[in-house]
Amino acid sequence: MPPITVAFLGNAKSNETASRFKVMKGLAPAGVNVRLVDSSVSEGELIEQLADIDAVIPAAGGRLTVPVARHAKKLKLVQLMSAGYDALDVPGLNGIGIQVANNGGSNAISVSEHTIGLMLSVYRKLMDSWDTTRQGKWREGLDRLPLRQEINGKTVGIIGFGNIGRQVARRLQGWDVELLYYDVVELVPGRDQELGAIRTDRDELLKRSDIVTLHVPLDSTTRGMMSDREFGLMKPTAVLINACRGPVVDEAALIRALKAGKIAAAGLDVLEKEPTDPNNPLLKMANVVVTPHWAGGTAEANERAFRFAFSNFRRLAEGRQLLSIVKPED
Repeated sequence: MPPITVAFLGNAKSNETASRFKVMKGLAPAGVNVRLVDSSVSEGELIEQLADIDAVIPAAGGRLTVPVARHAKKLKLVQLMSAGYDALDVPGLNGIGIQVANNGGSNAISVSEHTIGLMLSVYRKLMDSWDTTRQGKWREGLDRLPLRQEINGKTVGIIGFGNIGRQVARRLQGWDVELLYYDVVELVPGRDQELGAIRTDRDELLKRSDIVTLHVPLDSTTRGMMSDREFGLMKPTAVLINACRGPVVDEAALIRALKAGKIAAAGLDVLEKEPTDPNNPLLKMANVVVTPHWAGGTAEANERAFRFAFSNFRRLAEGRQLLSIVKPED
């Protein structure tokens, strides 16, 4: 394979960036030269560091802008570590001859496990019980919370039945739940039956589900797709789980729905603005659990993502067609 130089673009002072780069370096095959490039430097310094780079993997917070990329004359590929690509100007990068590839399957297991963790955290009041125990209060005040519930016997509606949505369904097999799903894309016939899920339209799913979990990409068709109308269709006892992208949910509408009792609770790994304002009302609500965009990025997911990335770098070096190329509004 012809040699290729790849930049892992992130905050070099971050422990997470450093640990991920260590994994990347350990997995790099012969002929792939990997380099940690600090995204926190000035634009001019960043341009200098990317001068001889063939491909970039953005780490958390390591965004690549079109003005910077325009100066990286050798750069041909931005390889993402996960499915989401909304942080990049994909049309702008494409316009200067740089392709963008995502990595949809690598973190599907991690995100699906975290999704179920959010369901359990909301239903079993895990965060509240931990807080009181840690403070030495044992069960003090917990009797004022709504009674804990089981997932068993509930109807779970999955909006977005791609890699992650299907992994959620797979992991809920054996939990004795009814699984509904909605997706704009038709599955291969029989695939949903293998997972024990029933296809329905979105409004019917919202009306019937005890738990609604979101697993869609963020684009013009999904931005704000959960708003006042949608919350009005849900059961007052229903729970919303969001582990895809924050702007898929109209946050102000969610706050209104929770305050008015239109839905019972929410478990969120993503918010409209990240990091969120410390005064965000969602952080103060007893019926909301929030984690800091933490669902993916496990050790296993990182390894899967890097292995996929290296296979794409090999294709790039050999002039072959790249895998999982993103097209705007995919």
